[in-house]
Amino acid sequence: MDFSFNEDQEMLRKTFRKFCDKELTYEYVRWMDENVDFPPEELWNKFVEIGLFSGPVPVEYGGLGMGQVDSMIIYEQICRKSMSVALAVGVTMGFGVRFISELGSVEQRQKYLPLIAEGKFKTCMALTEPGGGTDILGALSTFAEDRGDRWVINGQKVFITGAHVADSLITVCKTERDAPKSKSWTTIMVPRETPGVTIRKIPKICCHHCESVEIFYEDVEVPKENSIGTRGNAFQEIMTVLNPERIAVAMMGVGIIAAIYEQCMQYVRERNAFGGPIGRFQSLQNYLADMYINLENSRNLTYKAAWLCDHGKPYHLEATMAKLVAAEGARHAGAFGSEIFGGYGICNEYPVSMFLRDAYQIQFSPISNEMSRNMLMQFQGLPKSWA
Repeated sequence: MDFSFNEDQEMLRKTFRKFCDKELTYEYVRWMDENVDFPPEELWNKFVEIGLFSGPVPVEYGGLGMGQVDSMIIYEQICRKSMSVALAVGVTMGFGVRFISELGSVEQRQKYLPLIAEGKFKTCMALTEPGGGTDILGALSTFAEDRGDRWVINGQKVFITGAHVADSLITVCKTERDAPKSKSWTTIMVPRETPGVTIRKIPKICCHHCESVEIFYEDVEVPKENSIGTRGNAFQEIMTVLNPERIAVAMMGVGIIAAIYEQCMQYVRERNAFGGPIGRFQSLQNYLADMYINLENSRNLTYKAAWLCDHGKPYHLEATMAKLVAAEGARHAGAFGSEIFGGYGICNEYPVSMFLRDAYQIQFSPISNEMSRNMLMQFQGLPKSWA
C-alpha cells in the first residue's frame, strides 16, 4: 500500500499550506472571530484567485474536476488555521457542488456550477430541524405544497451554517403527505431573498466567524424548476452529500489536532519551569503522545475514506469512523492542550483556546459521536439501537 501523495498532490499541499500560513495568521483569524460572522469578501476573493472553488467543479463547467482526496489535501490546510473558514468555504464546495453536479438538471449545472467555480454563488444545506438532527427522518416537517407550477414552503430549519450569506438555501422539504417518510422528501433551491424567508443568527461559543442560523419559511413561493433530483426521493439522494460531509468534518478534527499539537510542541520547548523546558515533564509528554497518535489515526482514516469515495467503493463505514475518531481527538487535544498552556490556555492571546471551543461543534455535527458508534455496529449487522 502506498500512503504517499504523488508529485502533483504534494505541490497542491505545499501551495495551499503557504497560502494559508500567509492569509490566515492567528492575528487575522482572531480578528475575524471577534468582528465578523462570515469571512470577509476580500479573503473569499483570494480563495477564488488561488482556485479553491473551481477545484471540485467538473471540468466541463469551468472547474478542475478534483476528487475527494485532492480536495481534502487542500481542506486540511484551511482546517489547521480556522475551522470557521473551513465551514464557510465547505458549505459551497461540498453541498453546492455535490447537490448540483450530481443531482441537478442540465440547466442547473450549466447555470450554477460556473458561478461556483468563479466564487460568485454561495450555498448552504438546510436540512436539520428543531425537532431533531440525527433523527431527521422522524423530525423533518417543513412542507412544500404543490401548487402546479410552484412550491409553497412553510416550516423551520435550525443550525444551518452560512445561510445568512448564501445565495441559495438548498432546502430539504417534505412534499408527499401520504407516502412513507423515506419516500416523501424533495430538495428545493430557495433564493435567500425570496419573500417569506426570515433568518435569525444563533449565538454560540464556537466558530464565531461562520455563523449558524435558524431559517423560517412562511408561504415561500419558488418555481418548480428549482427542484433538485427526483421528487420524493431526496432521503436516498442526499446520501451523496451526507457521507462526503462526514469526511470533511473529520478533516476539521484533523486540522484542530494538528494545530494544537504544533502549538504545544513549540510551547513546551520554549517555556521553562523548575530549571528547564517543560517538555521534559513525563505527564506533558504523555498528553502530546496521545495527540500525535490521534492525529495519525484520524488523518489516515479520513484520507482512506476519501480514497474509497474517489474509487467508487463503499465508504460510509470509514467516513463515520473518521468523523468519530477525529472529533474525539480534537476534543482531547483542546482539553489537554489548554492544560499544557496553563493559564494561557484560556486566553485569546494563544489560539489553543479558540480551537478548544471550535472542537465542540463537531462532537454532534453532522452526527453525534454516540450515534456514530451505534451506526457502526448497525453496519456490522447488530440491531438498530435507536428504533
